[in-house]
Amino acid sequence: MTTYRYGDKNSAAHSLRNTGEYIVIRTRDRKRLRADALSARGRRVLAGMERALFFADAGVEVLKLREIGSDEARAELKKEANVLQFAGRALAPPTHGSPLVYTENIFIKLAHDCKSAIADILARAKLAPKSEPQAIGPQRYKPELGPKNSYFVKNSRGIGQNVFDIAQELLQFPEVLHCYPEILRPTNAKGAYPQQWHLGPTEIPTVNPEAHIFATEAWKRSMGDNVTIAVIDDGVDSDHPEFAGKIVAPADMFLDRPSGVADPVTPQDSHGTPCAGVACASGVMGASGVAPMARLMPIRAPSRDVGSALQDRAFYWAVEHGADVISCSWGPPDGPVGVPNDPRHFEVHELPPHMKDAIDYAVNVGRGGRGCLVTFAAGNGDESVDLDHYASYDKVVAVAACNDQAKRCFYSDKGNAIWCAFPSGDTWDGKTPGIWTTDRTGSDGLNIGIDAEGDWDGNFTNSFSGTSSACAGAAGVAALIIAANPELAWNDVKEVMKECCDQIDKANGQYVNDHSPLYGYGRLNAERAVAIARARVPTLKKSDPYPLADIAKGADIKPFAGTSRSPIRSPGRKSGPARRA
Repeated sequence: MTTYRYGDKNSAAHSLRNTGEYIVIRTRDRKRLRADALSARGRRVLAGMERALFFADAGVEVLKLREIGSDEARAELKKEANVLQFAGRALAPPTHGSPLVYTENIFIKLAHDCKSAIADILARAKLAPKSEPQAIGPQRYKPELGPKNSYFVKNSRGIGQNVFDIAQELLQFPEVLHCYPEILRPTNAKGAYPQQWHLGPTEIPTVNPEAHIFATEAWKRSMGDNVTIAVIDDGVDSDHPEFAGKIVAPADMFLDRPSGVADPVTPQDSHGTPCAGVACASGVMGASGVAPMARLMPIRAPSRDVGSALQDRAFYWAVEHGADVISCSWGPPDGPVGVPNDPRHFEVHELPPHMKDAIDYAVNVGRGGRGCLVTFAAGNGDESVDLDHYASYDKVVAVAACNDQAKRCFYSDKGNAIWCAFPSGDTWDGKTPGIWTTDRTGSDGLNIGIDAEGDWDGNFTNSFSGTSSACAGAAGVAALIIAANPELAWNDVKEVMKECCDQIDKANGQYVNDHSPLYGYGRLNAERAVAIARARVPTLKKSDPYPLADIAKGADIKPFAGTSRSPIRSPGRKSGPARRA
């Protein structure tokens, strides 16, 4: 047993035990451990563990062991010295197994003002700190800035659990009032931010407690590691902190810009950044995506000009540069919500052959022949998705939108082709502004920098909605599935997305043979999706190489009008779909 005291040397001792269920790691860049940074052996070891905790400020992650012993896991991970700074044992209270983390820092509070005493005390304890003792607060004491005569001592690396013995030894000196190691425990947050009701339990009282997709539970086994989501849209703000270090192979199908640029260009390019955030924002600053460890491939292509050759070029780019999932939050134009007899609701939108070829290429050739999983937004016209031959194509996943009351969003399209539903904003029946996610930084984007619309810096919006948001969220779930079982073919992934669904709103969902025209097979359950994927035996039969279509630049393209799949907003509004007339 290891012990420490928060009081003086006569106070009660708290005991900790070594737990064989967990190990503690710190990467050299102090970020979450990425599977693709490890050797093949390291990836196999990591696959036998679940992610339990991450302390962002300390850069420390706790992994739970499932298929390998702690000593063996630590020994193997220590071989990854180019990636890991350390891999150590975790401690837990004797009464339960929930892990906590200690650092090699020691807090010391002296009994009286004796600036010279701290160095003498450390010398007598034969303690060689890494650097000079750092006082908490300024040298001239100000009560509001830090306790008087208190220090954090940074020890040299490698002392491990000996830090507890050192603290106990220091506590015996008469000048020392308190002395204990820095001990970290998790807060109540589980990775999703409080406003992100769609990812897990929330404290927002108006939200149905069962309106979320159980993403925070899924993250214990899969966070989208080593999976790339291509977001074909109007560009992604690469300066956003939530995308730092995760963008790969960005491209702009509009402009001959330098390789590696797919940022928004016009003030109207405010759709791709929130879509990308819903799918895979890292969660380091203010918003997490469904697959926070997934890589992001932003491709700026016509999301308002459906049928453009630039769109099929985007699919080929995604496949040739390693995308695993392709998210398309756009489609043909919708009829006006609330005007049921408008002829635009009954217009058939064909899938042009060049677009069909591009999608076929993605599902036949992508991922080394396993195929990319392609998601499409169902549409926001409260009309039949079956007339939209993009979203209803049988090689894609058509995603409908449900709200924070676990019911259909009023605008969401419906029909036989709906495969699944994902939570989104709903200004008609919803009780929240919408989905909290990333926005273009600063005054650009949906939130110009108003707290009521997100945050004061304008980096996040609280009101993203439509089947656009739902489509991107479903793409994130697909990434969790592929990360959990990379051998699955695209149709296996699509089937897992069917089997994992929760049948919501059974009284009004019109379910027949487990399928609803409003929700498909139901609302996605990410936790169940990961569990099913891990147990699924792949049915892969790799196809022959599919011929690469002609994607030469310079064609004279005259696309017909289309739309992104965020609901139409009323004049002057920055958030949410228009109400029904």
